[in-house]
Amino acid sequence: MGKLDGKVAVITGATSGMALAGAKLFVEEGAHVFISGRRRDALDEAVALIGRNVTGVQADSADLGDLDRLFETVEREQGVVDVLWASAGTGEQGRLGEITEEQFDAAFSLNARGTLFTVQKALPLFNDGGSILMTGSNASLRGYPNWSAYAASKAVLPAYARVWVSELRDRRIRVNVLTPGQVATPVLEQVMDEQTKAQFESLIPRRAMGRPEEIAAAALFLASDDSSYVNGMELVVDGGTTVI
Repeated sequence: MGKLDGKVAVITGATSGMALAGAKLFVEEGAHVFISGRRRDALDEAVALIGRNVTGVQADSADLGDLDRLFETVEREQGVVDVLWASAGTGEQGRLGEITEEQFDAAFSLNARGTLFTVQKALPLFNDGGSILMTGSNASLRGYPNWSAYAASKAVLPAYARVWVSELRDRRIRVNVLTPGQVATPVLEQVMDEQTKAQFESLIPRRAMGRPEEIAAAALFLASDDSSYVNGMELVVDGGTTVI
């Protein structure tokens, strides 16, 4: 018996990395999963990789029309949502004094605005007793140089969670933030050279980055009844980076 048997899950930004690993695990645990992503080719590859009980919807989570289309598809095919993992996000380095309006707007449009409207548009379909989780970042906890706009756009998520716990308590919908640290994902590999990667790994007590599967396991905990008494919390999964 799987931990998500019979559940319907929606995971945004799930064409690679942590969210893709989570989609695979959720299916293995019995859920039907809807995944979204901006690129059709990457979305098709992700659906093929997962192989069963998955529906791919091409959608940009910063585009409210795309979000409408995503949840219209969910409603048409399954009718309800039990788990929402709002994972779509973006980030670009920018040092104070050099940050452009475009960099700021891109970070807040997807990470802050897109996440809020993803949750809001999912709510009419949500079963009572469901679980919402959002992907944060330990950049909002540690103060890495050159990441202020990105860190700030992720710092709003725990505030959302605290407020929404109060607003959704009558429906017993839990809201939590999953905050990973440095994780070896394809996107990270593209933006980091070996020197930068080594610098990041030096901050992690075990001296090795996280794996997408490790974040997926934490997401499954928050999605399932294993975390039935966890609500309004930020679960930091960064190997201890932020505590030393």
